[in-house]
Amino acid sequence: MSRFQVLSDAQWSFIEPMLPARTGRRGRPFSDARSMVEAIVYRYRTGIAWRDLPEVFGPWQTVWTWHRRMAVEGTWEKVHARLTAAADAAGLVDWSLSVDSTIARAHQHATNTTRLTGAGSNYTNLREEPPDHGIGRSRGGLSTKVHQLVDGNGLPLVTMITPGQAGDSPMFLPLMSHLRVGREIGRPRTRPDAVRGDKAYSSRAIRSHLRDRGIKTVIPEPNDQKGHRKRRGSRGGRPVALDTADYRNRNVIERRFSHLKQWRGLATRYDKHATTYRAAVILHGIIAWTRQLSDTP
Repeated sequence: MSRFQVLSDAQWSFIEPMLPARTGRRGRPFSDARSMVEAIVYRYRTGIAWRDLPEVFGPWQTVWTWHRRMAVEGTWEKVHARLTAAADAAGLVDWSLSVDSTIARAHQHATNTTRLTGAGSNYTNLREEPPDHGIGRSRGGLSTKVHQLVDGNGLPLVTMITPGQAGDSPMFLPLMSHLRVGREIGRPRTRPDAVRGDKAYSSRAIRSHLRDRGIKTVIPEPNDQKGHRKRRGSRGGRPVALDTADYRNRNVIERRFSHLKQWRGLATRYDKHATTYRAAVILHGIIAWTRQLSDTP
C-alpha cells in the first residue's frame, strides 16, 4: 500500500456508498471521492498545511472544499452513524462505555480569528460553529479539548469539542444526550450497560442520571467528596460502590487518544473552525470502525 493510501479496498467499500458521487449533469470534472478522502487523511496524518498537499492528490483547494463541505453538511457524522449501526447489528459494540477527554494545543494559525471571550460552546447542534470556536486559554496557552464516549473496545461513539479550559464533568450529560446507535427495527439505542470514568466525573448529578436510567456507574469517589460525606454522618448517604476490576478496563479510552494523536493534525489543532476539526476527529474514528468491520468474516 502506498504512503498516500491508508484505506484498504474493504474499508473503502463501507464508506463509498455514503459519499458524494457523479450526478451525470454537465459542469466541472468531478473529483475522485477516494482520492479526496485519502488526501484529507494524509493532511491530518502528517499535519502539513493544506497548500502543501502532494500533487498526486490534485489541487489542494478542491480537497479542502470537500472536507469543509462534508463537515458542515454532516456527511462524516452520517457515515459514522451508519458504521456504528452496522457494527451493533453484527454484535461488535461493547456497551460498557468509557468517557474522558484530551487536550490538543492550538497552533497560532488556528487562533487568528475573532472569538467571543467567555462564550459557551454549542452543545445542542454540533454542526453549528460555536462563538468561541472551541478554543480557550488555560495555563498551557491556547488549546482545545476533545471529549469522547467510546465502547468497551475503545471505538468512538460520540465526539464533542470544547475550549481547553472546559471541565470534564459538565460535558458528560451532553455526551450522553448525543449517544444514538441506530437499529434496523425499533428506536436507536441510547442506554449503555455501564459507564466508566475517572474522578473528574464523580458528581451527584452524574450519579443520579446514571442511577435513574439503570446504568452501572464505574466512577471512583475523590477524597474530598469522601470527607464531605463522612462529616455529614448518616445524612451523607452510603459509601459509593466501585467495581475496581471493571474500572481497569477504562484504559481503552486512553489507548484511543493515543491512536488519535498519532495524526499530527489532530495532536495539534491547525483548523480555525471547531466543526472542521471535529469532522477530522470523526474521520479518524470512521477509519477505526471500518477496520473493525472489515475484519469480520
